[in-house]
Formats: sequence, structure tokens, C-alpha cells
Amino acid sequence: MDNLSDALKKLKITAADRTEGSVEGCLDCLLQALAQNNAETSEKIQGSGILQLFANLLTPQASCAARVANIIAEVAKNEFMRIPCVDAGLISPLVQLLNSKDQEVLLQTGRALGNICYDSHSLQAQLINMGVIPTLVKLLGIHCHNAALTEMCLVAFGNLAELESSKEQFASTNIAEELVKLFKKQIEHDKREMIFEVLAPLAENDAIKLQLVEAGLVECLLEIVQQKVDSNKEDDVAELKTASDLMVLLLLGDESMQKLFEGGKGSVFQRVLSWIPSDNHQLQLAGALAIANFARNDGNCIHMVDNGIVEKLMDLLDRHVEDGNVTVQHAALSALRNLAIPVVNKAKMLSAGVTETVLKFLKSEMPPVQFKLLGTLRMLIDAQEAAEQLGKNAKLVERLVEWCEAKDHAGVMGESNRLLSALIRHSKSKDVIKTIVQSGGIKHLVTMATSEHVIMQNEALVALALIAALELGPAEKDLASAQLVQILHRLLADERSAPEIKYNSMVLICALMGSESLYKEVQDLAFLDVVSKLRSHENKSVAQQASLTEQRLTVES
Repeated sequence: MDNLSDALKKLKITAADRTEGSVEGCLDCLLQALAQNNAETSEKIQGSGILQLFANLLTPQASCAARVANIIAEVAKNEFMRIPCVDAGLISPLVQLLNSKDQEVLLQTGRALGNICYDSHSLQAQLINMGVIPTLVKLLGIHCHNAALTEMCLVAFGNLAELESSKEQFASTNIAEELVKLFKKQIEHDKREMIFEVLAPLAENDAIKLQLVEAGLVECLLEIVQQKVDSNKEDDVAELKTASDLMVLLLLGDESMQKLFEGGKGSVFQRVLSWIPSDNHQLQLAGALAIANFARNDGNCIHMVDNGIVEKLMDLLDRHVEDGNVTVQHAALSALRNLAIPVVNKAKMLSAGVTETVLKFLKSEMPPVQFKLLGTLRMLIDAQEAAEQLGKNAKLVERLVEWCEAKDHAGVMGESNRLLSALIRHSKSKDVIKTIVQSGGIKHLVTMATSEHVIMQNEALVALALIAALELGPAEKDLASAQLVQILHRLLADERSAPEIKYNSMVLICALMGSESLYKEVQDLAFLDVVSKLRSHENKSVAQQASLTEQRLTVES
């Protein structure tokens, strides 16, 4: 270690004079000491004050630039040395060195910057602002035959791509083209995995998704799937998952998805279809998720339903009823839900037997599956016949009532309430209302009328008005114990209530007058005062309904 002290002293003098010849021996001595005991040597380097002088040696003309950058890379492996390197002003000259033509200088400079900025978003953001992304992308293109440099660029991309601020800069380079070119040349699993780790965060950006699709990444991914699908080797299974997951991610962008759909004739779309009947769970999952992503606009949905996709998804679900794979169930139900959005698809899907298939999952205890099951049914029951058939299904209604109390799963709770309300609104059937009354669903619809979401409040009020108009007798008790009248008074008195909420609350008040006990509650709460104020409401429908309601209240009293 005495040599080290000598070297540091000598360096201080020579670095200050910028006499390069004698510097190199000292630098080699430092590198040897770092190789023997990095932490201790780094402390001595910091204590000597030599770091500040390194900035002078990091110039493109300096023959020792690669060695200095190497020393910085080594000391910056220690967390305690990173801030001193920043304070010594090393980042700016290192960034300048990325324009060097010397491959060794580039490699050591990249390492140094990577180690200094390791795990620091603020320093990485600083590098992005200094323009390192276009520089590194250019380097990757020029030096793609240098394995070490390529790896250095990939590690840097992987770190920088995690930052949102990098995505725009990446999108303005030809990174997609360079990465796909590099990917096509790789045979080794580890190298491909490294590229995947860069592709995944980059592909979260819609502009880059499209660039990757145009650069031919999808074809590479499909090839990997084909090669690995029958292998049980751990690496191959992992690579199959990564490739198919990335494929699904590319489909999340509207433009990239539409480009691959190609009006339903695209070879990529056809290949993805063939994954659904596969025996490989990962491919079944990716296939179903891909269909759910393709089903993001009406045109695609209509085309897919007309071409038999529903039957494929139902077959897939049938294979996962007993002890099925939850992620596959969730993905297939997501796809069916999206496909059921266009009006023209609903009747076709009902006659294909989708509700029967979906109802097989009523016993599922998995909230994500429950949520998608409910969403799919709600999308399908616009037709009166379907709503009536489902609304008379006591097993379904009992399960809905149970899920209306799933306080830990707001999504499931909300969807259950909405489906209960939809069964009444679309069926307008006394039998459906009776089934819901018998299963104890009334109180949930009353609670739903107090939801923070106007759309849900409204759906609840319309359903309750239908109950009051069609089957008030059997529901009377439950409506009273759920304190419906008090809730309606609150909704009408609250200035923040939306116009449609006020309107439907008054319609419901009028319908409740058919019940003696509920009407008595209405009288006790002095509704006339609240209603008469609404006669001058700015919304015409509300003002008219207020006049009608006032007349009813006055006549009845």
C-alpha cells in the first residue's frame, strides 16, 4: 500500500501539470491496488483529493482517458464514492467522452457513468437531459460487433428506460430498429434476455410500440414461441413467457394493435388465434389477452365474433372450469366482455351460449374472475329476454347479493350492484323483481342510490322506480328498513345532486305513494318544501317533474 501512497502523491503533482507520460504508471498502480482491495483503496483515493484532478485527464486527446475512466468505474462500485465523484465534476467530461472513437475509452466511460448513476433516478435524469440517449443509440449501431460495448449500451438502456422522461428521447431515435437488428443476431439465451429487459420498459410507450412493430419485432417473437413451445427446459419456458408477454404488451397501443390486426387478415392475428386451443397455459393466456386487446374497437369485435372467436374462447374456458388456471379464466372472460360491447354482437353471443359458459364460474372465489364474469354478463343483458332469463336464476341472484357485500373488493361489489340493477331495468319483469326481493337484494339497490358515482346512483333509482311500479307490495318492507324515503329526501335536499338524480328521485317518490306505510314516511319528512324549491330549477325536466310531484303530494295529503 506504500506504493499506492507514492502513486497518489506523484499523481497529484503530474495531473496538475498535465504531464501524461509519468501519469500512466501511477494510474496502473491505482488499478492494481483497486483490484486487490477496492473499498480501502477507494477511501484513500477520496482522502487524497485526486478525484478533482481526474476531470482534467478525461479529455479526448488524453492517452490515459481510458485508464482514468476505468479507475472511476472501479471506485464508483462503492456507494460511498458516488457522490464524491459527482462533486468532483466528473459527469460532464465523462459524457463528452462518449463521442470518442476509441472503443476502450467508450467502454470504460460507459462503465464509469453507469456505476456513478447506479440506482439514482436524479443522476440518471441528469444524464438524459445531457443527451446521452441519442449518443448511446448511435454507439450501439456503430459498434454492434463489439460484445462488451453492446452489453454496456444495453445495461445503460435498461436503467434509463425505467425513467418516464427517457421514453420521448428514445422514441426520437432509431432504437427500435437497432434492438431488433441486434435481437435477430443473438442465439444465446442470456444475450436475448438482456435485450428483452430493455424492450419491456420501452414498449410501454405507444410511439415505440409502433416502431418495434414496424422494425419486425413481432416476427422475432412469434419465431421464439414456435421454437420453445414444446420445450420443458427452464430457460425456454422463461423465454416463451417473456416473448408472449411482450407480444401482448405491443397490442396495448391502438396503432400497433390495428397494424397487426390488418382487418382480421393479418398473419400475426391468425398466429395468435392458434395459441388459444394450444395445450400450453402460457400461450392460452397470451392468446386470450391478445384477443382482449384486439377487441378494443367495434369493427374488430364484430369481425372476430363473425369469424368464430367466441366458440374458441368458450372451449378454452370449458377446459378451465374445474381447478382451472385463474389467469387464463380472467383473460378469456376479459376477451368475452370486450367482444360483447358492440350491440350487434350481443344476440350472437347469447345464442352461442356464452352466458351458460360464464355461469359455470359463479362458484369462483377469485375476485379478478368474479369481476370479469360480472362485467361480461352485464354487457350481454341489454335484451329483455336475456335479462329475464338470468334475473330468474336464483343461484345467480343469490351470488350477486353475496358479492354486493364484498367490501374488500370494490370492483366486484360495484359490478354486482350494477348487474342486479340491470337485470331489473332490462327485463322489467315482476318475476325478476320477486327473485331479487326473496334473495335480499333490495337493500343493496337502496345503498347503491347513495354511490359516489352518478351513473350508479341513476341505475339504482331507475331500478327502484320499476320495483315500486311493478311489485311494490313484496318489496315494501325491505325498502322501508333500508330507509329509502330518508335517502331520497337527502338526495333532493342536497344541492350537489346531479339533475338526473333529482329527477329520478321524484319519479320514485311518486311511485312509492302506492304504499300506505311508505307514503306516511313521505308525509312525515315534509317533502313538499324540498320539492317546491325545485320548481324553479334550471333544468327543465327537473322543474317539470317537481311541479308534477308537488301536485301529487298536495292531492294525496
